Amino acid sequence: MGTVTALRRYPVKSMLGQALTTVWVTQEGLTGDRMFAVLDEAGAVGSAKHPRKWEPLLRCRSGLTGPATARGELPDGTALPAGTAELDTRLSDLLGRRVSVSDSPPEHGTLERAVPEYGGGVPDTLRNGASVDETGDTITSGRVASGTFFDYGKVHLVTTASLRRLRQVYPAGDFDPRRFRPNLVVDLPGGPGFPEDSWPGSMLRIGEALFQVTVPTPRCVVPTLGHDELPADPGIMRAVAREHRVPVLSLGRLSCLGVYLDVLEPGTVQRGDAVTIGAGG
Repeated sequence: MGTVTALRRYPVKSMLGQALTTVWVTQEGLTGDRMFAVLDEAGAVGSAKHPRKWEPLLRCRSGLTGPATARGELPDGTALPAGTAELDTRLSDLLGRRVSVSDSPPEHGTLERAVPEYGGGVPDTLRNGASVDETGDTITSGRVASGTFFDYGKVHLVTTASLRRLRQVYPAGDFDPRRFRPNLVVDLPGGPGFPEDSWPGSMLRIGEALFQVTVPTPRCVVPTLGHDELPADPGIMRAVAREHRVPVLSLGRLSCLGVYLDVLEPGTVQRGDAVTIGAGG
């Protein structure tokens, strides 16, 4: 059906990720993915979904350095081990408040999201209950998935077919897949856009691993922000909102790109692996 053209993990949540040629996938996702996160003293989990508080993390880079160790690389190129006081101090200076890097998800950690102007950015029920915080942004607050630093799904996949469709509706936009922070980019040559709309409930065999597609991936403001050399572009998500709002669970029609996956059978996945689809069990 398709081919894996890119593999990425993000050892520190909301920092730039690490390109891979091969990775071991467990039932908890790609080894080393979202192993650490930046936490502040108010109990918030660092996420660029609230750009005024956390966007500088997208100017940092993270990489796995061992089975349970990672490093954070600051915008000036300084690389320091995650969990060290020096990295915490440098990130606190960057963000303008005291923060620390942790591998222990807080029991009641808050995940904040800025409410975008475009439709379908958050469920209407959450938009109606949003509030203005100390930064002046209108935000909603939720939690990360229990015991993890994931927002929801543990593996995220986007297809080249959907990215091509969005380039057609917004030719000025650079729909580099890195904007959407996927773990897997799958090349689907030809065909209509958004083929993954029909996948929820189906199983995907990718390399040695078997996945089940759960739900479409709702998009926040992060794809509009600058990523490495990719400039900020608010038109990116406006194009997604115009072209692709689909039902997600009981949350209504949301602006989506990509799908979340659960891991049914662990195994090695490599760039270049074939992707095959079958009916769910």
